[in-house]
Order: sequence, then structure tokens, then C-alpha cells
Amino acid sequence: MHILSTIRLPAKLDNLYKFMDVVSHSAKEQGFTQKRISDIELAMEEALVNIFNYAYHDNIGDVEVACSADNNLFIVDIIDSGIPFNLLSYKDPDLISDISEREIGGLGVFLMKKLMDDVQYRRENDKNLLRFVVHKK
Repeated sequence: MHILSTIRLPAKLDNLYKFMDVVSHSAKEQGFTQKRISDIELAMEEALVNIFNYAYHDNIGDVEVACSADNNLFIVDIIDSGIPFNLLSYKDPDLISDISEREIGGLGVFLMKKLMDDVQYRRENDKNLLRFVVHKK
């Protein structure tokens, strides 16, 4: 696996676009279309805003984002040491019922899973590791 870029900053909303710029630049260098880069950015935004809002409670921790390439794959790893949160353990939201009857939440996770070719999660060494995999076409 070839590392393309890495950025580590405090988990604050003020840093959102710094993270996204690094990922967008790496995706562009890998030849992705602007449409596909926008998909990656939207999935990144959903994941990062959740981390910023919920991972550290009242404390400020760091988030690391690393982009890499492996054969025909573009990989984005998002790493934080906040509370454990396996987004893949949640069921997909109800998209059929009337909006007033639906449970709140879950659309961001659903969106990430739909936009990326693969989404993986693991907890390792007291860290959350969220991985987005995008196939180069």
C-alpha cells in the first residue's frame, strides 16, 4: 500500500475543510472525476462531523486522516481515540415510512455506506479506525 497523504489535527469543526482538502487533493491526483471526489467529500464530512460532535465529549482529541492507494483502490483511513463507535453495527434507517414516524438519526451512516464502495470499522489499541474504500474505474 502506498501512502499518499496524512493529516492530524484537533477534532474541531474549524478543521473540517483542512481534512477534506487533503483527501480531495489525493483523490484528484489518483484521477477521480469531480463527481466521485464530491462523493468522497460528502462521506468524509459525515464521518468527521460525527467524530467532532460525539467522540470526545467535553475533551478535545485529535483525528488523523490518511489516504493511500493499493492497486485499483483509493483508501481513506479516519482514526480517532474517542469513545468506541462502530457505525456499521447500526441498521439502515427506514426510508419508506412517513418522515414523522421514522426514528431520528442514521441517515449519515447510510449515506456513507451508499457513497463508498466499502466501509470498514475496527477498534484497535483504544482507537476507532474507519476506512473508506473507493475503486478506481
